[in-house]
Amino acid sequence: MEQKEIRFPLFIDLNGRKAVVVGGGAIACRRAGVLRTFGAQVTLIAPEWKEHIEGVSWLQRPYQSGDLDGAVLAVAATDDRAVNRQVGEDACALGIPVSVADRREECTFLFPAVCLGEELVAGVVSANNDHKAVARAAAAIRETLKEGKG
Repeated sequence: MEQKEIRFPLFIDLNGRKAVVVGGGAIACRRAGVLRTFGAQVTLIAPEWKEHIEGVSWLQRPYQSGDLDGAVLAVAATDDRAVNRQVGEDACALGIPVSVADRREECTFLFPAVCLGEELVAGVVSANNDHKAVARAAAAIRETLKEGKG
C-alpha cells in the first residue's frame, strides 16, 4: 500500500513581511487576498491581473530574476509552466517557502483553504490533491466557526 504524502501544518506570522505572488488570474488573486488578510505586504507580479485587491502592490510586467529578494513567502500561479518552474527554483535557491499552483511536487508548502473564526484559524489541504474533499471540509469548518462551535 502506497503511503500518501502528508505535510505538517505550519502557522507563521506574515504581518508586515513581504510575500510575492506571480500570476494575475483567479488563483493568484485569491491567494494574494488571503495573504493580505494575514497582514503580508503582498506584491503581485503579472502583465495583467483579474481582480485588483486593496493593499496589494502590482508590478505590471512578467516575472524577473530578483523579484523574490526580501520575500518570506512566494506563490507561483501563472498559466505558464516555465514561469512557475522558474519561480519555484528561484525560491528554493533563496530558501523561501514556495507554493507552485500547477505542480504539487515543486511546492515546499501547500497553500491551504483558509477558514477563519473568532480568534481561530484553520487550514485544510488534501494528502492526495482532492480539491472537492478540501472544499467540503473547509465549508464544514467555516460553518462550525460561524456558529461559534469552534
